[in-house]
Amino acid sequence: MKAERLVIWDFDGTLAFRPGLWGGCALEVLDEHEPGHGIELERLRSAFRGGFPWHEWQDPHLHLGESDVWWAHVGVRIARAFADAGVEPGSGDRLAAAFRERYTDAAIGWERFEDALPALEIVAADGWRSAVLSNHVPELDSLIDGLGLGEHLDAVFNSARIGYEKPHPEAFRVALSAFGSPAQAWMVGDNEEADVEGAQRAGIRAILVGHDGGGGLLDAAAAIIGSKTP
Repeated sequence: MKAERLVIWDFDGTLAFRPGLWGGCALEVLDEHEPGHGIELERLRSAFRGGFPWHEWQDPHLHLGESDVWWAHVGVRIARAFADAGVEPGSGDRLAAAFRERYTDAAIGWERFEDALPALEIVAADGWRSAVLSNHVPELDSLIDGLGLGEHLDAVFNSARIGYEKPHPEAFRVALSAFGSPAQAWMVGDNEEADVEGAQRAGIRAILVGHDGGGGLLDAAAAIIGSKTP
């Protein structure tokens, strides 16, 4: 793929979202598999903090590039989180498997932001190629397709597959190299460190977006179009 202009989009929190994030999904799993568990969302959120590949982004994770290998590694952390939250010992592996099944189902919980498709269409109409670069699970491509975003993207770069998590500079280099190092490139995301600072260190201009009163995707698209040089 060769491109002169490229927009790199974050996925979770930028183009789409899942209410409650990992803790929310864990609560849904408990509600289904452990009715009457009595564990509140905040306790689960606390148990799920830290210890995932994107929290150790300084170190490449090239050895986790296969889906089952990645989930075997992360599943240990998920099982421990359930135990830390107060689930009966011995249930962790079963709940971790249920978590994987639920979290990777685009039809359960996932939603795209209303301005995601219009923003992708606006930059495409102005001659920009679009790609996603996200710290995510191996099944990110199927989530993107399930949300109707895939046909509007030229590529998806997923940390679980490429072995580098943002803000590692190599994550951005992988995306740029795939498009022949475009002369003009932007990163759009909702995380200051991973998306904005990481991209800027890699020589990519960046826009921080928010969906609760901050600049939205349409504003980002307008800024990108306005920046275009011949």
